[in-house]
Amino acid sequence: MSPGLPLSLQVFAILSALIEERTGLHYDVPERELLAERVSGRATEHGFESLLDYYYFLRYDAAADAEFALLAEALVVNETYFFRESAALQVVVGEVVPRLLARGLKPRIWCAACSTGEEPLTLAMLLDGAGLLDQVTLVASDISARVLAHAQAGVYRRRSLRSLPPGVVGRWLEGDENGMRVAPRLIRSIAWHRINLIDEKQPPEFGSFDVIICRNVLIYFRDQTIEQVIDRLWHRLKPDGYLVVGASESLLRFKVAFTCEEQGGAFFYRKQPK
Repeated sequence: MSPGLPLSLQVFAILSALIEERTGLHYDVPERELLAERVSGRATEHGFESLLDYYYFLRYDAAADAEFALLAEALVVNETYFFRESAALQVVVGEVVPRLLARGLKPRIWCAACSTGEEPLTLAMLLDGAGLLDQVTLVASDISARVLAHAQAGVYRRRSLRSLPPGVVGRWLEGDENGMRVAPRLIRSIAWHRINLIDEKQPPEFGSFDVIICRNVLIYFRDQTIEQVIDRLWHRLKPDGYLVVGASESLLRFKVAFTCEEQGGAFFYRKQPK
């Protein structure tokens, strides 16, 4: 692995602090070379010959907001595919949504940090298969406008298609093993938003949700940031709403107003009053 542009300890300190401030992504000193390698591509693309110059661009330039979204994408491994860790989604569709519908409610579900969209589109497929898609409000968000555009284009390559169950191709996906397109009606069933999870100024019209799925992003944050993000998600949940995190992202070590429940082989965090 090439180390990219040199990154001194002094520049690492200010650059990593700025990245964490704007995106929540945390890097310790032992990860200095990894950060240098991942940041260098963005820096050289802008014509910078040093990471200090790139830091000043991020700190002071008017175009820094758009750049941070692209930088965050370069720093995070967008490892996602259709039907990944689908047990929790199956429970949401098979148990949580029907319970809410039986109470005369229209469930609202938010897939936060959705990357290129495989997760919310999987959920849309499951809901459609259960005849429930038009009875649920689906929202998906990510910090990166580029990955959201990818999701809305709906074209996926082999890496995203490696875990498809029988019956998906031909019903919701068309193409071959080298590339497939999602049925446009599934894409239209989802409201796509650009949201930075650490930004306190999330749009007030975003509303509240019965289920929030926020998986495999908290691992990039330090504990203090995780607590802040979880608190914001708590406020976005309706009473007794469910939060779903990744399998390696237990919240049990945090003092959060959730109770952990196991359903159908998946773990859910149910909102409790503070």
